[in-house]
Amino acid sequence: MELKDKVCIVLVGTQSPGNIGMVCRAMKNMGLYDLRLVNPCRVDHPDAPMFAVSAKDVLESAKIFTSLEDALADCEYSVATTRRHGKYRNEISTPSDIVKRFATCSATSRVGLVFGREDSGLTTDEVAICRWQSTIPTADEYGSLNLSQAVLIFCYEFLMGYTPAAPSELRELAGTKSLEPFYDHLERTLLRIGYLNPQNPDHMMRTMRRIFARAELDEREVSSLRGMLSQIDWAAAEFKGKKGK
Repeated sequence: MELKDKVCIVLVGTQSPGNIGMVCRAMKNMGLYDLRLVNPCRVDHPDAPMFAVSAKDVLESAKIFTSLEDALADCEYSVATTRRHGKYRNEISTPSDIVKRFATCSATSRVGLVFGREDSGLTTDEVAICRWQSTIPTADEYGSLNLSQAVLIFCYEFLMGYTPAAPSELRELAGTKSLEPFYDHLERTLLRIGYLNPQNPDHMMRTMRRIFARAELDEREVSSLRGMLSQIDWAAAEFKGKKGK
């Protein structure tokens, strides 16, 4: 697979048609063409093709999705780009580090680079969906980048730095299509046995997602874990309530 077939750009909730056009131009500058838009603004606005300039083909072939999960369904890897650090954003790599990590993945793997809204970025839940997190180092005085600038930097890093590892070093991991049903199953089971707070299950589930993201599960491991969850579901049929209640 060529790099253009391995890397897609995912824009979530983009607010400016002009920014979408400029992202198309940045992608084509670096030889990338797979653009995916999640709940975007008007893509048919005149500003989009005007700012795309000679990258109108990228704009015209862009795919539109109603959820981030659907946009990443065929990607084994995903990267949430974020400028903020915090409780759920504390394992953040640089773009060049992301390129090096992806180079050790299966030769047929795809990665989605996910960029958020111009004014607020990605939500905590959207960040949690992605396997990795990354930020572009900037000066302390002003760290906010224009959307197309951020996309251009990531695309440049992949164009210049991506060199696949030797076949013997590659490992094929489970993708979003397998991981999201696993996380749904895990949440249902943990709710059933009283481990999660039913009023706020997302709090602990974000921690679970980070644990399993670090584990970098393959398909067989996901299948094994789901088998374990199914056994817990069966064994919990006579569950009488949370311990100590």
